[in-house]
Amino acid sequence: MMNDLPPGLVDAADAHDAYNAVFYELGLRWHWDRDLYQALQHASRDPLGRICHYIENWQPHLLKAYDAQALATTIYQRVLAHKPCAHRSFDWSAAATCEVGV
Repeated sequence: MMNDLPPGLVDAADAHDAYNAVFYELGLRWHWDRDLYQALQHASRDPLGRICHYIENWQPHLLKAYDAQALATTIYQRVLAHKPCAHRSFDWSAAATCEVGV
């Protein structure tokens, strides 16, 4: 599996965890499991392109309020700044159902 993230996120699990952590931080109720992450990597070699692909195909309602490229840029900038969690037991799929800031 291709990894286009910084060396601190060399592990594929860390890479897609970084996306899930950022989605949670931004209040997006998205969760990319390993299969979806791999499918998105096949959809585009460019990280911004794959985020846009996801938005356009899985979250098209957001296109009424947001520019896909601008949202993808914000997400990817946060992913690049992500620091891996020291504890590998956090379940991001469960976090996707939580309210942020409540």
